[in-house]
Amino acid sequence: MGTEGDLTAALTFQRGGARASLERVALLEAIAELGSISAAAKRLGLSYKGAWDAVQAMNNLFEGPLIDAAPGGRAGGAASLTPRGQAVVTAFGRVRVELEATLAKLESHLGDGASRDLFWSLGMRASARNALRGTIRQITASAVSAEVELDLGEGVAITALLTRQSVEDLDLRVGAPAIALIKASFVMLAVGEGLRTSARNQIPGRVSARFDGEVNSEIALDIGAGKSLVATVTRDSAEALGLAVGVRASALIKAPHVILAVE
Repeated sequence: MGTEGDLTAALTFQRGGARASLERVALLEAIAELGSISAAAKRLGLSYKGAWDAVQAMNNLFEGPLIDAAPGGRAGGAASLTPRGQAVVTAFGRVRVELEATLAKLESHLGDGASRDLFWSLGMRASARNALRGTIRQITASAVSAEVELDLGEGVAITALLTRQSVEDLDLRVGAPAIALIKASFVMLAVGEGLRTSARNQIPGRVSARFDGEVNSEIALDIGAGKSLVATVTRDSAEALGLAVGVRASALIKAPHVILAVE
């Protein structure tokens, strides 16, 4: 079991079905003050990529974006909080003292064993690079499987192919919230019009960030509705497709590669 500080990092605040951690709210506060993701990352001891990833994750998990950021890389790029982002920061400020008091009580009452294991399991995080919140728009069921269409907002949608048993187990219903989990390696990118592909999901967007490694590149695609998708492709492919910031591209995702989760 970790220390009290570890427990603090695991606490989350829920508002309207979306969650944010204390660490991420600190990033919001720094962005609001400094007007830059890179400057906020430097203050908090984060890499620029780590801060950018957190910004994209927060924008994806809330009903509307918390941060309005212009691409600029480590050298610049203005960023500011949206009214929704300001509201989240304000809400956290109001309950911070209460959270810390609650933390102290939990730490003193939790013993070793099952109760401690259960508490920590509630803070489980998924390894999927993409987590996008939406509302179930349609469920089309067959004898064994079902297609579930998730509305991400502003006309952006994504379809998952699940078993009927999974739909029942998760109690998926039209109008209910859900989160689509997609590994970055499952997101294919294509450039150009008139694409013919077997991928159920073809989501147009614009490259908002690119991070190159020795072999692979991580590409963030702004798909609208304040949300983004991240794809991992080979660096050679990124170069061949000309995937620079601002370039229009489409994310191709097979429906069986989309996992749905509920709270």
